[in-house]
Amino acid sequence: MSDAASTDALFRPIEFGAIAAPNRIVMAPLTRGRSGPAFVPNAMVTEYYRQRAGAGMILSEATGISAEGLGWPDAPGVWNDAQVEGWKRVTAAVHEAGGRIVLQLWHMGRIVHPDFNGGAPGVSASATTAPDHAHTPTGRKPHEQARALRLDEMPRIVDDYGRAAQNAKAAGFDGVQLHGANGYLIDQFLRQSTNLRDDDYGGTVQNRARLLDEVLGRLVEVWGAGRVGVRLSPNGPTQGCDDPDPAAIFGEAARVCQKHGLGHVELRQPGPSGTFGATDVPQQDALIRSIYKGPLILNSDYTAARAEADIASGRCDAVSFGRPYISNPDLAQRIRTGAEWSPNVNAPKSWYTPGPEGYIDYPALAETVTA
Repeated sequence: MSDAASTDALFRPIEFGAIAAPNRIVMAPLTRGRSGPAFVPNAMVTEYYRQRAGAGMILSEATGISAEGLGWPDAPGVWNDAQVEGWKRVTAAVHEAGGRIVLQLWHMGRIVHPDFNGGAPGVSASATTAPDHAHTPTGRKPHEQARALRLDEMPRIVDDYGRAAQNAKAAGFDGVQLHGANGYLIDQFLRQSTNLRDDDYGGTVQNRARLLDEVLGRLVEVWGAGRVGVRLSPNGPTQGCDDPDPAAIFGEAARVCQKHGLGHVELRQPGPSGTFGATDVPQQDALIRSIYKGPLILNSDYTAARAEADIASGRCDAVSFGRPYISNPDLAQRIRTGAEWSPNVNAPKSWYTPGPEGYIDYPALAETVTA
């Protein structure tokens, strides 16, 4: 893949709140499963992010805020000192290479299989069961029913996010992004198919957005609004999480983002072959853009030409690229020069497998030319 069209808009500098970026090419969050059974980022993870520091801003892979909230083998965490030390090496390497990196904070909610928590069920807005299978340390297993969080547990969840945000600051990140998308905990509270509550966190759109509001408030307390963002997925079902009136609930979510003055909002715009399923519903980015006035980042299946067009037209302010960054560590340079994009020849085999193959062994453009 290559794109010789003008990319002037993509290379205009931008401020994502308090984070100044030299271009509008964002590296999207990508779970890669290379942090080992203790969930500690290692030397391989450090090299992976260092190679991709040419992005205007890196959004890190989803990172567990607590043992309760992480249910993906070998994904990273940020709840203990060893994990913070691992991330320190990553952020130092990215900064030394001239980049900026934001930590995505993740609680998977009902997607966490009991195998990760000593047999205890996952937690969610309500006692529901995700479809399909969970990835566990011993292989794929059917999801099991989660238990509903009690009202008296909600402050603990907010505290877990706050503690993770403090740890992210100690680890040297430039900011944090709340993972509010893809059918994970925050999304489970937002949407009616997974939120069956009749208390202060259920029913009305204001109540279903309450946890989003409270968590963002805590993150802003820690970081300041200009270094906090959120990822949302307002377009269609993801991992069994859906809503009959997405405009109402995501309009409310956008109002929450505007209230807090966030540094960015990233929207997943799934295509027909998206990881979390196809969708034919109307895109909600125009609605959210009419309410949230800060930098809007769109994501999913973009080419350089389409990214340029959407930024130039004002539809969004930046575009995040996911899978292209797997096999193109210097994607921004390739876009700038109109060079070919390397195909992800090992996908999907190597997305989550341990080891460097399909992870840090993709050559940069200069190496390819030399070869």
